[in-house]
Amino acid sequence: MTTSATPIGDLTKEAAVQEVEELSAKLGQANQAYHTEDAPEISDADYDALKRRLLALEEAFPELRRADSPTQKIGAAPADGFAKIRHEQRMMSLGNAFEDADVEDFVRGIRKYLGLAADAPLPFTAEPKIDGLSLSLRYEQGKLVYAATRGDGETGENVTENARTIPDIPKSLQGAPDILEVRGEVYMSHADFAALNEAQEERGDKRFANPRNAAAGSLRQLDPKVTARRPLKFFAYAWGVLSAPLAETQKGAIERLAELGFSTNPLTKLCTGSKEMIAHYHAIEADRAALGYDIDGVVYKVNELALQGRLGFRSTTPRWAIAHKFPAELAWTQLEKIEIQVGRTGALSPVARLTPVTVGGVVVSNATLHNEDYIAGRDSRGAEIRGGRDIREGDWVQVYRAGDVIPKIADVDLSRRSEDAQPYDFPHHCPECGSDAIREEGDAVRRCSGGLICPAQQVEKLKHFVSRAAFDIDGLGAKQVEAFYEDGWVREPVDIFRLRANYGPGQVRQLKNRDGWGEKSALKLFDAIDDRREIALARVIFALGIRHVGEQTATLLARHYGNWTAFEEAMTQAAEGNAAWEDLMGIDGVGKVLAESVVSTFHQEAERGSIDRLIAELDVQEAEKPKADSEVAGLTIVFTGTLEKMTRSEAKARAEALGAKVAGSVSKKTDILVAGPGAGSKATKAADLGVRVIDEDEWLTLAGQG
Repeated sequence: MTTSATPIGDLTKEAAVQEVEELSAKLGQANQAYHTEDAPEISDADYDALKRRLLALEEAFPELRRADSPTQKIGAAPADGFAKIRHEQRMMSLGNAFEDADVEDFVRGIRKYLGLAADAPLPFTAEPKIDGLSLSLRYEQGKLVYAATRGDGETGENVTENARTIPDIPKSLQGAPDILEVRGEVYMSHADFAALNEAQEERGDKRFANPRNAAAGSLRQLDPKVTARRPLKFFAYAWGVLSAPLAETQKGAIERLAELGFSTNPLTKLCTGSKEMIAHYHAIEADRAALGYDIDGVVYKVNELALQGRLGFRSTTPRWAIAHKFPAELAWTQLEKIEIQVGRTGALSPVARLTPVTVGGVVVSNATLHNEDYIAGRDSRGAEIRGGRDIREGDWVQVYRAGDVIPKIADVDLSRRSEDAQPYDFPHHCPECGSDAIREEGDAVRRCSGGLICPAQQVEKLKHFVSRAAFDIDGLGAKQVEAFYEDGWVREPVDIFRLRANYGPGQVRQLKNRDGWGEKSALKLFDAIDDRREIALARVIFALGIRHVGEQTATLLARHYGNWTAFEEAMTQAAEGNAAWEDLMGIDGVGKVLAESVVSTFHQEAERGSIDRLIAELDVQEAEKPKADSEVAGLTIVFTGTLEKMTRSEAKARAEALGAKVAGSVSKKTDILVAGPGAGSKATKAADLGVRVIDEDEWLTLAGQG
């Protein structure tokens, strides 16, 4: 497709009118095909040429620019919300290091995991950690097909049309793998942020708190035209799914991304070890204020991609990378009041209400006070505790943001303390329901004993239930849950799945008649709830809000038991010392405290009734089945003694990858004990139980590495 060859200066008014109409029609058709029908009819280059020609005509003949001109539009009309995109390869977060010693520990841990000697070469890359919004870009046959936010790591928001407006993001690539998923950070420079806030003030709009919030809010606009007016930038630093490798090293892969047209950070450096990594960190830290954009640390990654593959991932973070965060910024302010919040597990958490102060570019008005010992500066026996202080209402306190995120108190200025200030008297009764607040021996936290009668625990459990890592229902967040709870519509999780029946069409009280709701939004919520009736087992276990059960533990339990029926039966039957209990305790990563917490939940009549009512409304999916084509798939394996050809951690990871279950202790359900030199009581118990015992060489053969 070609544009007119006639120079614009030689066009008559009549010819210009005709060409503007033709170009507008062609661009309008192209927009419809590309954005609405997902069936582009012309190339990006042709589209851009047409648009440049129309823009030049409009500049030469301003009276011909129409309000609906394609030059004034970005993409298609905005949708009612963002569609979800499931990441083919999960977007992980990073573990954190805050001290130089943490970095040295990280490097030592890598060497230990891989079985490398202290003098063996182990290069790392070191790059600034951009403080922005993570974005994944998928290219197929060199064309950008979608852009998605990180979301919960598994599912993100489809922001493709918005991402296309960012100049740093290429729409097409030359010489890229057929499938290339580029990951990086959307951010805003300090200069652009200042200009944006000035423009906001001139229009009478609210100022943004910091560049990251401005970037995140801009990328997640429902109208791409708004995003297009925001000065967003993008740094590429990683990748997801690939049809062909980019390089053999992290540094080489980043250089390849730069060759493909992506902006990469020029401060990325290859380092030979922890000393050079830390030196580069401090050099970047010293120059932080002059970079022109926000960073909150330095990320280190093992350079050899083959080693990254061996190291693999934990539940939420890669073993081969870590973020070395900068020290938090500090500020002094006054502690006006100490308030107690009751969490979903009944924990009484003290919060400092502060005179608002800016710390690290963010206005802080609250800070965590951890627990009663931290406030008093002494434990229950009167001994001084590390980090604890005698903190009183009215004190002047120094505030910092731990990891540049969580506000905490660093110091107290005793010279400015009022003579009337009294030590804080921590409550022994729940401020929500009046029940006794009990502190168990060895527990630093005081907890409400009211359980289900405590309104704070009820509503917090419901908030947890709909949180991102749990049921994550579109349109049903913490505020909506609170509102439904206060009006008596939702008291326990099952009530969420009965909202359509109780407050949908045909009922006297209907959701569509509530403030802020209409028929369309109500039906949309009902449909979103129904979509979550089919849900993964690990999400259900996590959503129950059982004390000590986080995302990782929920995944462990789901993988071990496989389906809800088996899990429920095991927890119902489990009692200390019986077979079900021993099986639970045999899961690698499950200890007695956690086991007692899970089992007790299923043995409490009120709690169990609530769970049973919920499950009756759901279709709980079986956990992902292990590989069935290996010799150890489905077997329970225990490792003991010293392994000489691979580390214990690597052996466990390999067994799980082959579909085996790894237990921490030998029992009747153990199929194989892999015993290295120095095997002790586990080997003896295995012999007594008739469990098959093999050495490391036999294990390597079974694992396909012999």
